[in-house]
Amino acid sequence: MKISKIFLTGVLACMCACNCTTEKPDNGGTDTPDPKPEVVKKDVVAYVTTEDSRKQFEMSTFKFGKPGSMSPSQVMYDKTALSETTVDGFGLAVTTAAAYNLMQMTQSDRTAFLEETFSREKGAGMSLIRVAIGASDFCLEDNYTWCDKPGLENFAVHSEDATYLFPVLKEIYAINPDVKIIGSPWSCPKWMKANMPGGNNWNASKFNVPVTDETTYDSWTAGRLKPSCYDEYAEYFVKWIQTMENEGFDIHAITMQNEPLNPGNSMSLVMPWQDQKEFVKVLGPAMDKAGLADVKILLFDHNYNYDGKEGQDNYPLNIYADPEAYKWADGSAWHAYGGDVSELDEVHATNPEKSIYFTEASIGTWIGGYQDRWDFNFLSNCLLNDFSSIFLGTLKRGGSGVTLWNLMLDDKRGPFSPHDGSCKTCYGGVTIHSGNYSTIVKNSHWFDCAHASVAIKPGARMMSYDAMKIASGVEMQMYLNPDNTVGVIICNRSSNDQDFAFANTKFTVNFTAPAKSVSSVLWQE
Repeated sequence: MKISKIFLTGVLACMCACNCTTEKPDNGGTDTPDPKPEVVKKDVVAYVTTEDSRKQFEMSTFKFGKPGSMSPSQVMYDKTALSETTVDGFGLAVTTAAAYNLMQMTQSDRTAFLEETFSREKGAGMSLIRVAIGASDFCLEDNYTWCDKPGLENFAVHSEDATYLFPVLKEIYAINPDVKIIGSPWSCPKWMKANMPGGNNWNASKFNVPVTDETTYDSWTAGRLKPSCYDEYAEYFVKWIQTMENEGFDIHAITMQNEPLNPGNSMSLVMPWQDQKEFVKVLGPAMDKAGLADVKILLFDHNYNYDGKEGQDNYPLNIYADPEAYKWADGSAWHAYGGDVSELDEVHATNPEKSIYFTEASIGTWIGGYQDRWDFNFLSNCLLNDFSSIFLGTLKRGGSGVTLWNLMLDDKRGPFSPHDGSCKTCYGGVTIHSGNYSTIVKNSHWFDCAHASVAIKPGARMMSYDAMKIASGVEMQMYLNPDNTVGVIICNRSSNDQDFAFANTKFTVNFTAPAKSVSSVLWQE
């Protein structure tokens, strides 16, 4: 999307009224938005969401200010000082549960929501999503993979994906053909599973002991991948990627196992780093032979604290230490259910050439402040804390993108898998009322993804800047987008408004980030 100095001729004019208002922005005394944004020629667009929900992705436009003298709020930025990392995007997981809810909407309502979420011209422009390779804990009924009968001759698209996931993905791609997908399996086919050494008592199992007993472990929960099935499982990934891409879905990356150190999910497979190190040396060549070398293979896909499993600390670094495994691993993926984002400091510093993605975090009833009811807006402290830790925290450590869990659940927090281990207490990025499948409430994770997406376009690189004064509790990052727009994301966790004067020799962008808010600002010079 090319934005000129007369940009904002209708950007987001078609978004739903709850998100696009004409209130005067907190922008340091700049212009009040014109009631007809489709004909206004303004220089800067800003979006604000406040913790108290008074502003919810509220858009305003205003003009450049004149270049001024030095002030305490001045920020000088350098468009030539850019990071090496390019950003791929941000978004939410599209599970079959989310797809099911979307498919219950009328066509017009569904299109409006998907445009608001994914369109670069009419909405937030989210561009990165995660899908399950097979079922997840947010499938509709039975667990499944795409090859539940032994032998890859039985590989086929499962009916649940064909009925719900594929139609929704096709609509998303019609709105934004540049969306990228990260795929993750919750389990390999059961016929590829072996018992865990030490027995399948999760606490007693020895994660660091190689699999030698290949007796089939007939359970969706736990188990280890049979070494004799490495070749077949690699071909399973190849077939899944080829099938998805033949449908028109761009598979950007895959992980080898969702939460490889969690045996207790409704579908799970224990894959310690020792197993993943050996499997990537089979998977990488298989994908390369199939012409899929451009699909990234991401290691780990689990928590910052390695779930406290003995011998599993530094999971991706242990794999990078093997030269052959290093060759095939593009990077690592992370969740935030345990530990702290600072774990990525060493991961990035040790191997800065390897990519980092954040792939899963959820909100739910376990977080204080949420009520088990329909009419909430979003959990206030999650809006700011998650934006600070997950988005700003991942990006400043060389991160390439963020996906959260998951796009849309109903007011009963479903549908979810009926099996033990599934999350029955999770909220989606948005909640839809199951009584009419039209009333939608956006939660904190939708707003976080929207704020990052609208300011930071795919291919963006972080810019250096010098700021004279930024108050404690205020974080900011600046990016140069491929279309030469400058995007800024701001998290103000302080109790005071924060003034900014983004300055160059030609003009100044004056903006005030309200207290307890997330803001995005975008302009082209």
